[in-house]
Amino acid sequence: MFKSFGTQLAIGGLVASLLAVAPETARPQAAPPPTLGLQSPAPASTPAEPPPATRDENPGLINEIGKLFEKSKSLLPPLKSPSETLDDLNARTKDAGQSLSNIAKPSTMVKGRTACLVASNGAPDCKAGADRLCQGNGFKEGKSLDTDAAEKCSPKVYMPGYKRQPGDCKTENFVTRALCQ
Repeated sequence: MFKSFGTQLAIGGLVASLLAVAPETARPQAAPPPTLGLQSPAPASTPAEPPPATRDENPGLINEIGKLFEKSKSLLPPLKSPSETLDDLNARTKDAGQSLSNIAKPSTMVKGRTACLVASNGAPDCKAGADRLCQGNGFKEGKSLDTDAAEKCSPKVYMPGYKRQPGDCKTENFVTRALCQ
């Protein structure tokens, strides 16, 4: 008894949820009233009428789901043909291959001490210093791995009784280790 009641309750819940989701599509608007098995006799003198014309839009649940799929087509990007997909994949593979070939080049770490140039904004340009350090060891270019800074002052700073002025010393930067290729 409880088992059949649970099944009926589940079916009732399903129907109620469908009605709540799409109340206007739950039943057709122009449905004929139920006849309870009684039919009125057809008049004998009138010829058989043609069946009513089919409507363009059926207000049922299946029709609403179809509309949903039609709307989703405009939201999704168009599908590419297999040849376009392969062309895109080949282009991406080529780019990845170039990146991997740059990684696979042998690199060597070089130690030394080369001054960094001062850029136009006043900051040290240690890329040029790393390149000079690597070129001095027979490589083409390099990236700085480690830097050092030192303060260089004019000799008058070291005289007894001299008060240090703002322009008496400057900071110099050096590349001490570089990764060369």
